[in-house]
Amino acid sequence: MVYGAELHTGWNLLGAEQNIYTQVLKRAYIKIVWRYEKGQWYAFRPDRANTNFGYIPKKRGFWVLSTKDTNISFEIQRGDSWYWQLQGKIDMTKSAKVYDIDLFDTPKSVIDELHEKNKVVICYFSAGSYEAWRSDSADFPKEAIGKSLDGWQDERWLDITHPKIAQIMMGRLDLAAQKGCDGVEADNVDVYMHKSGFDIDYQKQLAYNLFLADEAHKRGLLIGLKNDMQQIKDLATRFDFAVNEECFEYDECTLYEPFLSQNKAVLNAEYKVDDICDEAKLLGISSAFYTKELDGSFYQPCF
Repeated sequence: MVYGAELHTGWNLLGAEQNIYTQVLKRAYIKIVWRYEKGQWYAFRPDRANTNFGYIPKKRGFWVLSTKDTNISFEIQRGDSWYWQLQGKIDMTKSAKVYDIDLFDTPKSVIDELHEKNKVVICYFSAGSYEAWRSDSADFPKEAIGKSLDGWQDERWLDITHPKIAQIMMGRLDLAAQKGCDGVEADNVDVYMHKSGFDIDYQKQLAYNLFLADEAHKRGLLIGLKNDMQQIKDLATRFDFAVNEECFEYDECTLYEPFLSQNKAVLNAEYKVDDICDEAKLLGISSAFYTKELDGSFYQPCF
């Protein structure tokens, strides 16, 4: 028999039963105590009678619990529909299964409402750049702030090898867990490919990205690999899904086969409406058309 502790804000508990290692349990948006006994998970809630949770086999590293009361799956699979909005009041009327929204700007109440609509909520933050307008911007050491991003003069690259940066990113992951996000989209994880002002090579970037994945999983969060296509083969087994911009425009979508072959979602944004939906469906890529502002003003999904 294995006993858990109370679940708060969706924290997923770790546990083991005999030779079975429970890596991540299903997120529950309730206060709950659980135990594993005779092949079943039993949940105990202070506000109602004991609830029997059925046991569902492992899927891609995740154990899932299911009951009529909390039947929300936070897995993201190949072909799942998605909606991406990082600015403005979130439009919660879209039929997409996955919502990708800003970690800092989105209040917990919006995330809770999306969960009530059975949406999987991914929270965006930049893991490789400095944004002066973020609430934790004062925590960044000056020596870790580098050159501006091409096309985004208000953002500057980070020295991802600086120990303070790791601490700040763990704080952001803590915030995602506290707000009840199901997963995160960590942006700008390809510092090594740009003139950042720092000596960041492939291996340093790889170590940093693996660190982000491990820390997300420790908090019960899914994590998506944002672009960084050169490292897909090294990271596809450790990241839970991918977020891509314009792989059809630049004929790069086939690079995502390591994700697709594992039935992991590739969430693709295209900024020029084109006849790519048939190919997207054939590949199993979740494509949708947006404006670059990602403000909800235009959204046209392939499926």
